[in-house]
Amino acid sequence: MQGLFITVEGPEGAGKTTIINRLTNDLEKQGYPVVLTREPGGIQISEEIRKVILDPKNTVMDARTEALLYAAARRQHLVEKVVPALNEGKIVLCDRFIDSSLAYQGYARGLGIDEVQSINQFAIQDVMPDKTFYFDIDPELGLTRIKKHSGREINRLDLEKLDFHYKVREGYKYLINRFPERIIEIDASQALDVVYDQVMEKVKMFIKG
Repeated sequence: MQGLFITVEGPEGAGKTTIINRLTNDLEKQGYPVVLTREPGGIQISEEIRKVILDPKNTVMDARTEALLYAAARRQHLVEKVVPALNEGKIVLCDRFIDSSLAYQGYARGLGIDEVQSINQFAIQDVMPDKTFYFDIDPELGLTRIKKHSGREINRLDLEKLDFHYKVREGYKYLINRFPERIIEIDASQALDVVYDQVMEKVKMFIKG
């Protein structure tokens, strides 16, 4: 049986990590084989690359360097963790994937979505999510949430100016229009329980059919 590859995306502070953790716990309790992972990261090599990408000290990092590092981390994560799990028939829930690169580096950094897509096509070959949830929130609200959440790491992207985060959101909106059959938009400004119920309902539909 082939597995199910579901990714979650969104601007900083959209609550996607909280939702995906809860989703994993509940699906496991219901007997589903679930692998929870994240990008960049998920396995040792990719976690090491994550440290370099997100280190607040690395503010001089070139945009193309950033895009290439994300693609490298993605490749290793895919072949070492995601693809084996899918081949075992598991549900893979991944916090960020290729759409993050397209929105952040392709659109917000101005490298071009098609250009960043081509870099990542080399990395992922033909492996794409079956479904993607995009958690939409006003960037100002999202960044305010981060500041209130003392347990969350403050990374290099959090330090970007507000207009950068608005460009990221624009980039995601572009992707929703480009891939409407795959990406499902969720209003992340709603109460957490409301957001979670909407996501779980749709995930159950994917699993069943």
